[in-house]
Amino acid sequence: MGKIVLVTGGARSGKSRFAEQYAARFGKHVAYIATAGVYDEEMAFRVKLHRKRRPADWHTWEAPEDAHLAIEAAGEAHDMILFDCLTLYISNLLCALESVRDSAANYELIREKIGSLLEAAKKQAGTTIFVTNEVGAGIVPENHLAREYRDITGIANQLTARAADEVYVVSCGIAVDFKKLAVPWQNSDLA
Repeated sequence: MGKIVLVTGGARSGKSRFAEQYAARFGKHVAYIATAGVYDEEMAFRVKLHRKRRPADWHTWEAPEDAHLAIEAAGEAHDMILFDCLTLYISNLLCALESVRDSAANYELIREKIGSLLEAAKKQAGTTIFVTNEVGAGIVPENHLAREYRDITGIANQLTARAADEVYVVSCGIAVDFKKLAVPWQNSDLA
């Protein structure tokens, strides 16, 4: 059964860099699953920064959708999979919908897709690191899509954290192991 690690934090918190260092330290054969699509210059710049930091021997899969298939394929020849990131993956899924007005259907879709990712990760012999953003710490967004995205990402993060063996929260470039600090009796029902 594969090991699952979740790394979360805010924008530019250092979460991707920490996940990359974790993968390099503990993995011999590392696969990188990228979920970002490059649609403008800003995203091209971000992707360039990520590529520049990665060792040349890491194998990259681009998986903006059906990413569980990339995890399955990567697990065949790699002992460490770095999935960056869940929040972009969720954005891809929501933006592909005809309408985001049906919250119940959206929640079910995300539960299904995250379930597929976690199932694929558990089937691997090695470790899968999921990077995600903590998006719910700000003000309540003014539009439906932004609220839906915030809420669904929070649920996806909870599902992933529940399945994870290790959960790290990164702030100001410093990672803290949250599973070690977790209250053992806390109710784990999701909203």
